[in-house]
Amino acid sequence: MSKLINPPEYVNQLIENKDVDLVKIVTGIRRCGKSSILDLFHKYLLSVGVSENNIILMNLESLKYRDLTDYFKFYDFVSKHIAKEGKNYLIFDELQVISHWEKAIESFRLDYDVDIYITGLNAYLLSSEFSTLLSGRFVEIKVLPLSFKEFLTFYSFDEGTSIEDKFQKYLQFGGMPILKEYNFNETRVNQALEGIYSTVVLHDIIQRNDE
Repeated sequence: MSKLINPPEYVNQLIENKDVDLVKIVTGIRRCGKSSILDLFHKYLLSVGVSENNIILMNLESLKYRDLTDYFKFYDFVSKHIAKEGKNYLIFDELQVISHWEKAIESFRLDYDVDIYITGLNAYLLSSEFSTLLSGRFVEIKVLPLSFKEFLTFYSFDEGTSIEDKFQKYLQFGGMPILKEYNFNETRVNQALEGIYSTVVLHDIIQRNDE
């Protein structure tokens, strides 16, 4: 596999922190692209010669992992799949679904030769809590919706569209990457945004405050 060319900025940050003995935590609002960043980093690892056997990539929201409800089960499951030879790269998406996940993460660091990357929602993994959970052994990479510069390269525009019109599109539709699928269809975009915002408010914020 050829080396990944011109990786996005957030992937570059992961690459720059590769093999540093800190847990890499990718945070951000729902649908801002965290999972895609991890997928690209996975491809990068393969492109530089890391064996698939030494990479564990898990999206914890998948029903494949529905039985991993606590950190004991999570630790035991992952431990069975860690390769005995060479460094292992552990990539966990939406880790907040595992209760007391930080205990398993710390144990992986102690027990195995691993480099760890995780994502989570801001509503569950707050910066102020990381130092307590991981005793300062982490680096946080905050993922934001697309900037206007990123918006220009992410979307396709009709030939001749002025920069002013592109900026108006940005102001109107915002920078959530998922909206590219709707090709500036205002009705569909508004429906998608309503779903995202409702989930953030009703599921993330309210649920967290009720804990």
